[in-house]
Amino acid sequence: MAISSDNLIGLIMALSSSIFIGSSFIIKKMGLRKAASNGKRAATGGHSYLYEPFWWAGMISMIVGEIANFAAYAFAPALLVTPLGALSIIFSAVLAHFILKEKLHMFGVLGCALCVVGSTTIVLHAPHERDIHSVKEVWYLATEPGFIVYFCAVVILVSLLIFRYAPKYGQSHMIVYIGICSLMGSLTVMSVKAVGIALKLTFEGMNQFIYFQTWIFTTIVITCCLLQINYLNKALDIFNTAVISPVYYVAFTSFTIFASIIMFKDWDTQTTTQIATELCGFVTILSGTFLLHKTKDMGNKPAEPTVHPILQQPPDKTTHTLDI
Repeated sequence: MAISSDNLIGLIMALSSSIFIGSSFIIKKMGLRKAASNGKRAATGGHSYLYEPFWWAGMISMIVGEIANFAAYAFAPALLVTPLGALSIIFSAVLAHFILKEKLHMFGVLGCALCVVGSTTIVLHAPHERDIHSVKEVWYLATEPGFIVYFCAVVILVSLLIFRYAPKYGQSHMIVYIGICSLMGSLTVMSVKAVGIALKLTFEGMNQFIYFQTWIFTTIVITCCLLQINYLNKALDIFNTAVISPVYYVAFTSFTIFASIIMFKDWDTQTTTQIATELCGFVTILSGTFLLHKTKDMGNKPAEPTVHPILQQPPDKTTHTLDI
């Protein structure tokens, strides 16, 4: 069956999005490295990276990628577009290997593959989203008890990570910064959907910006995005980019799908087989994430020279004394 013209446009947009987003991690880290050599590092609270052209080029690349991704959903179904987001992981890891010299061990490659397969499995078997025709419909879904509990849980967890765990463990445990970005990212997507609906309906002649709900969703989007940018910069400044990209993708995708299931109650229309398949996808993701954590530094450890015991000579005490 030939692919339709709309699907072809969506495919091209999704591929372009993956390239731009994947390369943005590398370009931004180049800017962060240069900023660290001239001032205070982002990981220690510095913002000298704001004066680096490379960092801004990376931000522009990420914005272009996100716009392309948003446009892709306007032409092609989510089952085609969303799995292609995993390509940004591979693209970022390859660039990090050759440009940043951040070696990715063979087990890290396997971990990336498991993450991609698990995420793709979840997305391909995810339930279809219900049609939303008004911002008020999204507001109604967002103010139901189930999602309010999730929203409050996210706010509490993010607050604990920022104020209690980030100062102590942020620079040694990647999951702290990634957790903040991913949790806030799930709320961002839910709000972006509402704002996107508002813009679409407004362009069709039904102004949605006269409703206060639209501005609340817009405020949430801006706040969450600023937090994500700040803590993603900290993570990129400290940890291996080839590891950050897949772990961030896995966590972000998992929390986003979980938030969508709670908000839109999509599991109510799912069969047992579909739910079981999605759970298997989660297990695959966890396996890949574990493998990435355990092997994240294996590719960067220099080989230690092997010295035969017979060739090891005791230190010359006489020479040592003369040197002193």
